[in-house]
Amino acid sequence: MLYRSRLAAAIAFGLTLSQPALAQVKVRVGQPQAGTVQFVPLQVASEVGIFKRQGIAVEVISFAGGPRVQQALAADSIDVGIGSGPELAFVAKGAPEIAVAAIADAPYSVILAVLRDSPIKTAEDLKGKTISISSKGSLTEWLGRELSRQLGWGASGITLAPLGSTAAQMAALKTRQIDGMIVEANAGYRLEEDGSGRVLVQFGDRIKNFHSYILYARHGFAQTNPDALRAFLAAWFESVDYMREHRAATVEVVRRTAEVSQAIAARDYDELMGMFNRTGRFDSRALSELARSFVDMGRLPHAPDMRALVSEQYLPSTK
Repeated sequence: MLYRSRLAAAIAFGLTLSQPALAQVKVRVGQPQAGTVQFVPLQVASEVGIFKRQGIAVEVISFAGGPRVQQALAADSIDVGIGSGPELAFVAKGAPEIAVAAIADAPYSVILAVLRDSPIKTAEDLKGKTISISSKGSLTEWLGRELSRQLGWGASGITLAPLGSTAAQMAALKTRQIDGMIVEANAGYRLEEDGSGRVLVQFGDRIKNFHSYILYARHGFAQTNPDALRAFLAAWFESVDYMREHRAATVEVVRRTAEVSQAIAARDYDELMGMFNRTGRFDSRALSELARSFVDMGRLPHAPDMRALVSEQYLPSTK
């Protein structure tokens, strides 16, 4: 009996000593906005307990757009940020961060919507029209310029108006201050559901070799907490796998976080799940397209060495 008591005490003492090692490492993660499908893996990983299993405690912070996420990374306000592919230009310009995973490829999460009674019936009717985007230098700006280029009008055949939030763009569209808007997919789905608008262009159908969203890590965090960064990336991709295998549960998370109807949440899932990159590996063709985007938007005078801007060393093994 005495032996058992001493053994139990020793085990308890050992567990007490090991608590600091078992404490979860905090990871501050920034997302451009809440309630969009491409960022739902963060919510799923939290609700299902994936982050906890990986030994990290994740704090998700929502910002008003990708540029604000980049500012937060530079200011050491977050450790990891979700940003668009074109924001890789910040790294090329010397931002204190590195791209550590490609998380979404063809841009199915972005559409161009018009009013239901708009005279614009096809993409070819967009020449000279005013279309809203979120901000200068954003993914939506490049997509608008690329659409104009694909249609044979050069980069400026469509007038792009940076109006900020989706709500602001929606208001401008409904008051006919603009002819259309380039926004996240479920904003277009909402217009179709209430009968006020329609999706004119699905960018994922037009642009295939691309990394629309990337995970960026602050240099200081990657250097001092490489295991925490690896754990976060492992959790992200485990979350994506979970979403693929659990449609009903994921649709419910989308419905709640995006505050949309069950029908739109299901449409989001069915049409957008295919955009998620399942390994995080960077594709050379997609990187070349991004390099071209930097020059097209005047952010860099010439294409940089793209492989110097990304790192795959923190990704989960694919073996």
